[in-house]
Amino acid sequence: MSAREVLVTEYKFRIGQLVYFHPKRTGRSQVNAAAGPYQIVQRLPAAEDGEFHYEIRSAVEDHNRVARESELTRHS
Repeated sequence: MSAREVLVTEYKFRIGQLVYFHPKRTGRSQVNAAAGPYQIVQRLPAAEDGEFHYEIRSAVEDHNRVARESELTRHS
């Protein structure tokens, strides 16, 4: 099995955990995300590519965001 075929079967982050959000830019779109930590609000199912998604919330924004697991890093 190649590295690309490895299936992730466990979530990396838990609900309530603080993380940093590093949004990936796709095409011409830019993500104007608040700096600072975000809290994991909910774990979402994996996408078609097998990567988990999370609903996250910043204390300085009045809305939640959805982030891919690869866009998040642990808050120390």
